[in-house]
Amino acid sequence: MAILRRIKKKAKKMVSKKKVARNKKVKTIKPAAVIEVKKEAPGVSEVAIGSLKFSHPEPTQPKSKTMIEELPSKYGQEKIILQVRDPWWLHTYWEVGDLTMDRFKKELKDEFYRAKRVLRVYDVSNIIFNGQNANRFFDIEIRDFSNSWYIDTASPGRSWCVDLGLRLSNGRFITILRSNVVETPLDGPSWITDEEWMIPDDMFARLYGMGFGLGRSSPVGRAWRERIISSGGIASMVSPVKKPLAKKFWLKVDCELIVYGATEANAKVTVQGKPINLRRDGTFTLRFSLPDSKQVIPVKAVSADKQEERTITPIVIRETK
Repeated sequence: MAILRRIKKKAKKMVSKKKVARNKKVKTIKPAAVIEVKKEAPGVSEVAIGSLKFSHPEPTQPKSKTMIEELPSKYGQEKIILQVRDPWWLHTYWEVGDLTMDRFKKELKDEFYRAKRVLRVYDVSNIIFNGQNANRFFDIEIRDFSNSWYIDTASPGRSWCVDLGLRLSNGRFITILRSNVVETPLDGPSWITDEEWMIPDDMFARLYGMGFGLGRSSPVGRAWRERIISSGGIASMVSPVKKPLAKKFWLKVDCELIVYGATEANAKVTVQGKPINLRRDGTFTLRFSLPDSKQVIPVKAVSADKQEERTITPIVIRETK
């Protein structure tokens, strides 16, 4: 029995020593791990804080969902458009379908390939253009692949129309497309005198009175009106404002005469014996009053070398009934 007791005591001692050894191992490992983490943790956190505080993230651009598409070269509409750029220049653009060009190729055959593609520019000022009655025209040869062109008219204040066509080797011109008619502005003050603007007498008197501080809406007031009226200076102008005239039905008709023409740009031209100035292209336009009477307007042009002259005399009679 004594032997068994001794063996149990030894076994207990051995077990207790193993537990102590295990506890010592755990205690030595844990502090080392904790110390290691504590040493690394501040560095990691400092780096993280620094990266958040001083970083500059690059902006990200969202990707476009729609693709940019180019404008089509053709729209399938056969037309030519003429537009004004300034008093001297026009701009035109056009589109001709393949079927149309194939038709001309079949009709003209070999002549089609010898033909020149041209823009025929018509001066259609003061006329109703029917394709044959232009004041004058000039041609511009263009490239086969062109679809727009700038045109120097050298004549401001005129009306223009353009044909896109083919000029054959024998001089014949075939129209493919015809443009709209445009008018270039003048490059200076207008020579046209405005018509007389007619308004009823009572309205004129009211507007005239308001301009002098005599109308109802004038800030000057009644005292100023009475002072002006009492002075007798413009009492006749004030009275229609105070007592508007009765409206009467009325009608007025008047006529004017426009004379225009063209000759050589360096020629000398007289109208009714008075010299006139020509434009750069030799054209001229005059405006006359046209009362009830007979007017004789001789127009005479003399060449620059004074060797030739032409005279045309319009005779106009007006009778109002």
